[in-house]
Amino acid sequence: MTNNPVLIILFAVIIVFMMLLDLGVVNKRSHVITNKEALKWTLIWVSVSMLFSLVVYWQSGFAKFADYQSAYWIEEALSVDNMFVFILVFRFFKLEGKLQHKVLFWGIIGAIIFRAIFIFSGIGLINLTYLPEFSIGSWNFSLDQEANRGLAENAGKFFRPNAILTIFGIFLIYAGIKSLFASEDEDDKEDYSTSFGARMARKVFPISKHYYGDKFFISWHKKRFATKLFLVLVVIETTDLVFAIDSIPAIFAIAPNDPVILYTSNIFAILGLRSMYFLLANSIHMFSKLKYGLAFILSFIGLKMLLSPFIHIPSSISLLIVIGALFLSILASIYWKEEEA
Repeated sequence: MTNNPVLIILFAVIIVFMMLLDLGVVNKRSHVITNKEALKWTLIWVSVSMLFSLVVYWQSGFAKFADYQSAYWIEEALSVDNMFVFILVFRFFKLEGKLQHKVLFWGIIGAIIFRAIFIFSGIGLINLTYLPEFSIGSWNFSLDQEANRGLAENAGKFFRPNAILTIFGIFLIYAGIKSLFASEDEDDKEDYSTSFGARMARKVFPISKHYYGDKFFISWHKKRFATKLFLVLVVIETTDLVFAIDSIPAIFAIAPNDPVILYTSNIFAILGLRSMYFLLANSIHMFSKLKYGLAFILSFIGLKMLLSPFIHIPSSISLLIVIGALFLSILASIYWKEEEA
């Protein structure tokens, strides 16, 4: 487990500084994000993330560096699908471009909080659900970590089955197969005004049917109302929580006992995707085959979880497989787009 105060302090300083810079300087006023601006901030966030991974390498070694990179690119890949749903939500509520940035910004604040809850509580739950020691023939299933490490180098005779990771593995394989056969028309026809998030918001606040600039709340005749912009924010936030059900279990396969690596890589990934959203919104036609790559990644990570008590797949191998699946699915999207043209 990474328990390095340098990494924790540096991560906190970077996130606070970048968010204050974004909200207080660069995007102080709501405006339409151009492709040039979106590309610039995407490159900035990816660069900051990669520089932070070098600090991880410097402080904790190559193994933790590979864990960070693997978790980062898995979250980045799976969150792309989330971005497509955000596009549909904004389109459904007819939210103009200059207000989308504000919703995404505050949505990220919520994601930072909820991802911390999911990751740290998830790892605590994993540590409580390792199975007791037992044997089946010549296979010895043990909780002895030192024995596990020692015999892993000798073809492996000791393993550590975990009930939660096994359930996560089965779920991810199911999610991968389900996403492979999912129809795009289903998302297009979704009524987001009746989603769980929208219904929950209406129970808590009276909601206006209109936008009032970039305000989330207004006062009218001494009563406080939430605006339609707040409703969109709640829908985006709850949609992100639903997608976290896929992405959070997936990164547990990389470093199930290291919340610092998982959390820092996760947050850097989703912060980069917020900027990338505006590029995706204008280039959605270039990712028609991406769902096949994402389905493969989910299924691969689920299979890795199921096999982890028997076969150890290094994070460096997982990283190559994830990036390869993304690269091939994007190439396929470009190739078939040219064929259709």
